[in-house]
Amino acid sequence: MSKTLSFRTMIDGREASISDLPPLAFSGFAHFTSMQVRNGTVRGLDLHLERLSSASIEMFGRAHSNDEIRAFLRSAIEDGPTNVSLIATVFSRSGEFTSVGAPNDPAILVRTSPATNGPAGALRLDTVEHQRPLPTIKHVGEATKTYYLRKAVEKGFDDAAYLDTHGHISEATIWNMAFWDDKAVVWPRAEMLNGITMQIVKRQLESLGVPQRQETVAVETVRRLTGGAVMNSWTPGVPVRVIGSETLPISERFINLLHQAYQMEPEVLI
Repeated sequence: MSKTLSFRTMIDGREASISDLPPLAFSGFAHFTSMQVRNGTVRGLDLHLERLSSASIEMFGRAHSNDEIRAFLRSAIEDGPTNVSLIATVFSRSGEFTSVGAPNDPAILVRTSPATNGPAGALRLDTVEHQRPLPTIKHVGEATKTYYLRKAVEKGFDDAAYLDTHGHISEATIWNMAFWDDKAVVWPRAEMLNGITMQIVKRQLESLGVPQRQETVAVETVRRLTGGAVMNSWTPGVPVRVIGSETLPISERFINLLHQAYQMEPEVLI
């Protein structure tokens, strides 16, 4: 099997067949986690496993064991490229719009694709008032992510940041956000997804002794900050130059600090 061309789509540890896939076309009742696999290792594997477990219990009332999930992940990367992007999606075999799940729910779809490191930046973000449903769960079926991204690009931006009903910044379409005031990393206080990369960066910044705080961030207050960034499974930090009508300075020190913290996280063999 080719080491450079073989990417996988597997369900419960076996290759997905054509007949497996049509029900997934409209499977909006599911949650997932995304990760970058390098040489068979992942940073923050414990956080990914905890995310899958807690979301499965919340949505399906039961969860696979960590050992089962790791076996499914290993089966998807064996005999494939050394570096891949991997998405593990936990879904109901009964699909959505069903009153009860299947007796053997949930199932796990694991898909690999070419590795990526995300955009270089700096990014210009439009702002939209939007609150993700079930904001603490990384779930599928959110057409708004692509909708607001495309609308932002039509207006000359690179992507979009979300504002809650109070006008405070929460997250971006597929990103967590972080800010810098030359002394501390500032995390938005709002209802949002607790991203894996964000959790990694937080715990490693704590190890470095870097001050961090959480506070509400309005668009008009970013002018008082000295740097902004977005992060997700692709990257621990892409600089942000514009949010709505406000411009932020680019802080290389801040971006380098985010990357340093992320690199400190151990690479764990799946």
